[in-house]
Amino acid sequence: MKHFVLGTAGHVDHGKTALIKALTGIDTDRLKEEKERGITIELGFASLLLPSGRTIGIVDVPGHEKFIKTMVSGAAGIDLVMMIIAADEGIMPQTKEHLHICSLLGISSGLVALTKTDLVDEDWLDLVKGEITEFFQGTFLEGAPVIPVSAVKRDGLSDLTAAINTVVEHLIPKMDDGIFRLPVDRIFTMKGFGTVVTGTLVSGSIQVGEEVQILPEGLVSRIRGIQVHNHPVEEAWMGQRTAINLQGMEKSNITRGDVLVRPQTVRPSQRLDVFAEYLPANLKKLKNRDLVRLHTGTSEVMARLILLDKDEIAPGEKAFAQLTLVSKTVTVGGEHFVLRSYSPVTTIGGGRIIDPQPVKHKRRNEEIMGDLNQLMNGSLPDKISVILERSGFSGINLSGIAYRLGVTAGKIKEALENLFSLRKAFLLDSEDTTAISERYYNQLEELITSNLSLHHEKNPLQEGISKEELKASLQRPVSVKLFNMALRNLTKKEIIVSDKDNVRLIRHSVQITGGLDSIRLAISGIYQKAGLTPPALTDVIAGFKDQRPQAQSIVKLMLKDGDLIKINEELCFSREILGQLRNSYKALLIKDGKATPASFKELTGLSRKYIIPLMEYFDMDKLTVRVGDYRILREKI
Repeated sequence: MKHFVLGTAGHVDHGKTALIKALTGIDTDRLKEEKERGITIELGFASLLLPSGRTIGIVDVPGHEKFIKTMVSGAAGIDLVMMIIAADEGIMPQTKEHLHICSLLGISSGLVALTKTDLVDEDWLDLVKGEITEFFQGTFLEGAPVIPVSAVKRDGLSDLTAAINTVVEHLIPKMDDGIFRLPVDRIFTMKGFGTVVTGTLVSGSIQVGEEVQILPEGLVSRIRGIQVHNHPVEEAWMGQRTAINLQGMEKSNITRGDVLVRPQTVRPSQRLDVFAEYLPANLKKLKNRDLVRLHTGTSEVMARLILLDKDEIAPGEKAFAQLTLVSKTVTVGGEHFVLRSYSPVTTIGGGRIIDPQPVKHKRRNEEIMGDLNQLMNGSLPDKISVILERSGFSGINLSGIAYRLGVTAGKIKEALENLFSLRKAFLLDSEDTTAISERYYNQLEELITSNLSLHHEKNPLQEGISKEELKASLQRPVSVKLFNMALRNLTKKEIIVSDKDNVRLIRHSVQITGGLDSIRLAISGIYQKAGLTPPALTDVIAGFKDQRPQAQSIVKLMLKDGDLIKINEELCFSREILGQLRNSYKALLIKDGKATPASFKELTGLSRKYIIPLMEYFDMDKLTVRVGDYRILREKI
């Protein structure tokens, strides 16, 4: 069964709280000050059992203009509104403002309760009904039931309950994006239980025992208990008025406007891309960089409005904009918001969140405007493509896309699979379905190829570059998984060769020409002449003075080609010289059956500086095996 919340709206002293008490038996005014002043200051909550057997939650909001901020936070998450209009006063300023707020928040269903009918006669009542019909024309309450009631005499209550029941039965449920969120509208402490928060569960569901994160601060707690309509439950669902007992959490750590989410599913932000509507009732234009009050969920935060394709908007106009906030707030793509002016404080507009995690935009940029139009009006694959583009080389995972678009993970995954098959996006990590856009992936392959080409040009004697050096040369936030994926694909395309830790373009080969060839001949001559007593490698390279880098590269190439053989960090030998020694050494081993450092010295005339490294080399080269203090031929084992 779908769950719904009804919210009251209307001018101060039009009888909202009295009517709720008459309908439910619950006095939603809890505070001493509310009792003394006779007006609602804080949000009140009740529940109503309908003839259908369905129980709905009720949020009673303040009507006084000083408490509009509280009214807006109460309207967050409601599914239908009951506009309260007193028969003795009719349409009043907060009637109009509350209607605007409900409309801006995306509320599209409701009814009108015409209260205090005991204070007027029939003729006056008919006059007010006519005024109401005319006032609501062109609004979401056009044609809505208008039910005369008297909370004092209890007249019309059954008709009102029946009307609420009918509206609820025909109500189209809001889309559930599956991302658990509970904007906090009240915090209190219960003896023996600790901190309790309440709010309307606007999406998803939550169970006792689950871990939750309190944003924007990022505090983590566990759910000790849940109540819905004052009854303990194991699980709460979207559309329910919910009280959550938080384990080990101090009341002082939470404020109205905070949002409960599952950890790592939603991120707080200080910048929002939005589609904003400026109400026709405004008397002046809204200018770029105007300061406004942003209301989302149960929070209010000051923001700077950046108009992206114009310098001002007139009353009744709509525009794409970016809101830069003075402090972090918590929203999900697709959420509605309300804008109120900085001073004097009045409701001036609202709209929808297009992207809750954008970067700072340049104004009057066609590409950015195109992206915003896609996010606002495009198909789901189009919207996903924009978010992937905005995520750059880092990519974004499934839950991140769902949060940015306000769409269920299941629908996102289905659309992503289609993009993968068309190669419009690439999967980086199957565990959390991290993806990257086609454009950024192709850019990465091009960057790897161009950097390799540049490296070969600068280092013609080096066969390639290490993977670590190549990745660092990209100067981009590229993950190891993405980098390795690109290397695999470039190898399959036969563009590069990746050999262990070394990478090169497939067309690259080392060619020694001109002066470089003379260096190679010189190095070869040094080792041929030195025979079995070559100088240290560092001394050989140092001997080339201004050509040291070239000499070092030539040595690496000679080692690769096998012209030189390295037996330790400092000792290299000519392949020919070492081959002759191998034959002599093998003959000695066959003749004597074994060899010792002394017999090896007698064979070669070398000092211990060369004897030990050479004997160890032949062990590693699998000619000999050491047994105690002597060596024998491996083939004899």
